[in-house]
Order: sequence, then structure tokens, then C-alpha cells
Amino acid sequence: MYQTKTLKEKINLFIFIFFPILITQVSLNLMNFFDTVMSGRAGAQDLAGVAIGSSIWLPVFTGINGILLAITPIIAHLLGANSKDSITTKVQQAIYLSIGLGIIIILLGFILLNPILNIMDLESEVRHIAKYYLITLGTGIIPLFIFNTLRCFMDALGQTRTSMFIILVALPINVVLNYIFIFGKLGLPAMGGIGAGIATAMTYVITTIFAFIILLRMKPFHQYQLLSNWVKPKFSDWVEQLKIGIPIGFAIFFETSIFAAVTLLMSAYSTNTIAAHQAAMNFTSLLYMIPLSVGIALTITVGFEVGAKRMHDAKVYGYIGLSGGIFIALFNGVILFLFRDFVASLYNNDPEVVALTVQFIGFAIVYQLADAFGAPIQGALRGYKDVNMTLIIALISYWVIGLPTGWILANFTTLEPFGYWVGIIVGLSFGAIFLLIRLVLIQRRYQIQQNSSAN
Repeated sequence: MYQTKTLKEKINLFIFIFFPILITQVSLNLMNFFDTVMSGRAGAQDLAGVAIGSSIWLPVFTGINGILLAITPIIAHLLGANSKDSITTKVQQAIYLSIGLGIIIILLGFILLNPILNIMDLESEVRHIAKYYLITLGTGIIPLFIFNTLRCFMDALGQTRTSMFIILVALPINVVLNYIFIFGKLGLPAMGGIGAGIATAMTYVITTIFAFIILLRMKPFHQYQLLSNWVKPKFSDWVEQLKIGIPIGFAIFFETSIFAAVTLLMSAYSTNTIAAHQAAMNFTSLLYMIPLSVGIALTITVGFEVGAKRMHDAKVYGYIGLSGGIFIALFNGVILFLFRDFVASLYNNDPEVVALTVQFIGFAIVYQLADAFGAPIQGALRGYKDVNMTLIIALISYWVIGLPTGWILANFTTLEPFGYWVGIIVGLSFGAIFLLIRLVLIQRRYQIQQNSSAN
């Protein structure tokens, strides 16, 4: 990261930071995409099982990842304030925290997995696949959380191409491992959707090993001596990260869990409906990586400028990101409309599943417009370390407004399963509006504070 003077310089720096993040996010999501698509080729039950497993895992993963993401604005502020001496300690403490969170998730999974699956009206084979997909995937949780912490450190330094490189190497490895374990190659038995969990867990381990090697050998990371002179766990540093990370994590959890809740509610419908819903959701989640990447880039750039007390520059980066979000929303809508039939056919050959998937994608064209606008705003707010109100907005928009609306429409109108998607659209739209209002208020507050300090 470095200071920019002109709008052109800011746009160039933003693009320089954004595109590697985008490639990284898309590649990470492609792991789940290939899990789902390749499992679907093994059979509709494998696709449904991985769908259920993913719907349980995704909100947990994104929520915890939100806590880990807090290290990004912390480091960005330290860089902006030119306080580099504290960075190494902060990252080491974040690694300790990521390990602790991984252990907690594993223990909770051991206790809660069976009860959660048992309350769902699933076919026995679908339940079996979902359970063991999650169990095998869980073996890679701690390496995954460590990697995400290291990635946040790399990105906060502006070195987003490094994490991009790691994921680009890991992605084809994940595909090959999926092929081996799902379809039973190299003398191994065909494991279907369960094999996808094994392959992805192994990929998490590989990405973490790559990250540690790079931190030891490459500039500018080795100058921080991150892997030497380890300090003891320090509770106060954990609290600092958790104060920022828990609201981020819960806000993301409330957003992603509404999709998980909808998928769980879909269990009342046929296996083909579940499979079609998950296929549409899986692809639109891939497109969502674009505005999400804009948000991450805004957290880095806005956080850097706020740390340096250049509030006008932080505001300009916010406008750049929001403009990009609007363009991306329109672009995503066109992509979904033009290729909805092709996308549906990627997941399954069953004509009924394909037809249902096309219908779900039609609703996704609308909901991603609001989602693509809201994600950059959340990223900008994280750059200001303003996270508590975002949590409240997420809770109200998604769980007080969105999900109840969807349930009513699904159960009391002819929309049936598509009613849940209309509820998602309503919740995301309210969220985007409230987030925009919050961003404007925060920008004004910081500008007033800066003017008062100058006087």
C-alpha cells in the first residue's frame, strides 16, 4: 500500500489490489463449485447431500472467516499510521486465535451435527452423504483458518497477488483430488460426495503449506519474521480482534445463514428441487465473489487512508468501489440471463432438475443486484472499523424481514419454493439501503472529527 494523489492513481491502485483478490475469491469458491458439480455427476443424491452439507458449512465458515478478516483493517490502520513494529505480534496472535476457533468448531460439530441432520426431512442416503462430507471436510478446518489469517496479512500489505498465486496452484490440485476420490481412481473406491470432502480438506492443508513457504522466502513478508521469535498468546490482542471480528463474523453469518436456512427449508420439497436450488445458488455464489472482492479491496484501501487520517481519500475510494459495485451488478445480471440454460445443464442431466434450476436462476438475476451493491458498502464500513451497526442491519434485513417474507410466500402463495427466493430479494434490498445510509453517516462523522482536530 502507498499514498496516492490523483483519482487516476487511486483507480489504478484499487484495480491492482482488486483483481488478484477477485481471482483468489473466485478460485476459492470454485472449490465448492467443483465439489457440487462433480458430485452431481456422481448422482442426484450425491448432489443433494453435498448441497445440504455445504448449506450447513458455509455460514459457519463465512462467520468464522469474518472474525479472522478483522486482522485486515487492523494491519491496514497500522500501515497507514506507519506503525509497522506491531504487525508481527498482531498476526501471530491472530494465528493463535484461528487455531482456537478451529478447535471450537470441531467440538461443536461433534456435538451438533447429528441433531441438525436428524431434524431435517432427508432421504437416508442424502443424510449419510451430507454427514460424512462435513466430517471429512472438517479435518481441514484448522489449516483453512490459519491460511485465511495469513492471507489477510498478505492482502493488508497490498500483496494480493501472492494469495492469488497460492489459490491458483491449489485449485487444479483440488479438481484432481475430487476426480480421484469422487469417482474412485488410482485403485480407490468411488466415494461420491463424501470424496469431495476428503479432496477439499487435503487442498486446505496444501494451501497452508504453500503460504508458510512463501512467508519464509519472499519479500516483503520475510522482513516481518512472522515465523520466528514467537510471542506467547496474549488475551488483550485476541479481544481487540474479536471486538472487530465478532460483529463482522455475525453480520456475514446472518447473511449467509439465510441462504442455508432456505436450503434447509427446501428439504420439505423433492430431492430434485433441493438439487436445482443448490445448483442455482452455487453458481450465483460464484458471481457474488466479484462484489465481495470489491468489498475486501475497499477494506484495505479505506482502512489504509483512515489510519493515515486522510478522510477525503478514504471517501474517494468508497465512491470508486460503489461505482464498481453498480457496474458489476448489471454485468452479473446479463451473464445470468444469457447463460442460464447452459449453467443449469452443468450441474445435472436430469431434465426436471435443469428446468427447475433455470427458474431459480431467474430469481437470482434480481437478488444479486442488491447483493452486489451491499457487499462493497460493507467492505468500506469495515475499513472505518464500523462493524456493530452492520451486524444489526444484517440481523434485521435478513432474519426479521427477509426470511419471514420468504416463508409466508412459500407456504401461502403459489410461489412455493420460489417464495423463499423472493424473501431473499426483499431482505437483501433492505440491507443495501440501510448500509448506504450508514456509510454516508460514518463518512460525515469522520470528516467532522478531522475538521475539529484541524481547528
